[in-house]
Formats: sequence, structure tokens, C-alpha cells
Amino acid sequence: QVQLVESGGGLVQAGGSLRLSCVASGSIFSTSTMGWYRQAPGNERELVADINSGGSTNYGDSVKGRFTISMDNAKNTVYLQMNSLKPEDAANYVCTALLQTTTGRGRWGRYWGQGTQVTVSS
Repeated sequence: QVQLVESGGGLVQAGGSLRLSCVASGSIFSTSTMGWYRQAPGNERELVADINSGGSTNYGDSVKGRFTISMDNAKNTVYLQMNSLKPEDAANYVCTALLQTTTGRGRWGRYWGQGTQVTVSS
């Protein structure tokens, strides 16, 4: 079975930085993309950033220029460096991955972590 485990969330003041990590483990055959979504109370879930195994990245408009996503393919780990944080960045950040398991080669599935909370004080 595949599990995604996030870490790095916490409380930071506006203008500060945090670095989130997400490790995918289990019976992984191949990983296509990994990324981050976030959801704040009363808000819809939104894409923060994603990255494919070739290194191509995509960012939500609200974080572009402030956040940087990266991935270590060998470790099945994705990172999100968050700089110049704003109060509106406060949310539960959830890691996601599109991958194939060793028993399901040729079939892509999307997996989700439990999330890590980011709080930004003004």
C-alpha cells in the first residue's frame, strides 16, 4: 500500500518562511507527479503547486514567485519552500501524488496525505 506523509507545518508570522516535506512510501513502481493542495475554512480546495518527474512545475497564481516546489525522485519526496508568507496562506496543506504501484503497473492512481497545518499570524 502507498502512504503519503507530510511534515513541516506550523505557526509563522507574516513575511516568514516554512518548508513542507512529503514522503511517499510503499509499493511504488513509478511516480508521474507530486504536488500540494490547500484548503482553509470556508474556502475551496485549491492547487498550490505540482511537479512532474521531469522537473516541470506548475503554481497557483496566488503563490507564484513566493513558493518553490521541488522533488527528489530517488526518495519519492516532494518539498514546498514557502517564503513571504501572508495570513491568507494559512490553510491545511495536503500532499498528493499520481503514481503506479508495483502490482498495478500501467494503471495510474492518485493518492493523498493527511495534511499539515500552516498558520500565519499578522
